[in-house]
Amino acid sequence: MKGALRFDGWIAGAGTSSGTRVVLGHWLRSPFGLFSDVMLEEAGGRRLLLAPTRETAGFVAGVYRFERVRVVPVSVVVGGAVWDVAAGPLVLRFTVGRRGPLGVLLRCVPGVLAARPAWAALTDLPARLLPGVRTRGSAGAGRREWYGARDLLPVTALAGSFEGGDLGGLAPVDPPVRFGFGSAPRTPALVRVVSTVGPVRGRSPGGSAAGQRHTADG
Repeated sequence: MKGALRFDGWIAGAGTSSGTRVVLGHWLRSPFGLFSDVMLEEAGGRRLLLAPTRETAGFVAGVYRFERVRVVPVSVVVGGAVWDVAAGPLVLRFTVGRRGPLGVLLRCVPGVLAARPAWAALTDLPARLLPGVRTRGSAGAGRREWYGARDLLPVTALAGSFEGGDLGGLAPVDPPVRFGFGSAPRTPALVRVVSTVGPVRGRSPGGSAAGQRHTADG
């Protein structure tokens, strides 16, 4: 699709025993280059975005919904099965396990196919069997977004802190997060995805919607 923006990388979604749910995006290729961002929903329902630049923060906040946005350095270091994340007030370490049959199957999906809207439409039906999970929907301001999964690994352990408080241990993503049209899977997982955001009709991608639904700070 002409004018669409494509993001290729990993999304990790996990809950914690403190009630905070975390969704990490680690984008290997994107219109903004290599970057990572964190969406966090606290037990009380406050939604926070942690992004590395004002440009990425503005774009992501124009696609998803947050009460607060912070521009902070976001570091992701991967050492084998262990992922270390540092993003302003958040410090997180999680471990992934061996992929199961679904992960093996998804690894056979070509990237070109995963990026197509028709593929997202086809996989949206089985995805809906998982509470809150969708592969396509509204990205706000007249845009559409669709996902194509290419790998799946379970998150098996987690530890970390947020604003100095212990997050506790690994837990399901329950209740589902409310950043956009769909949630991360209830079972904590790391998913390789191709995410595509269609252009705003009559405007350039990432246009004036960014920054209208949040309070941003550094």
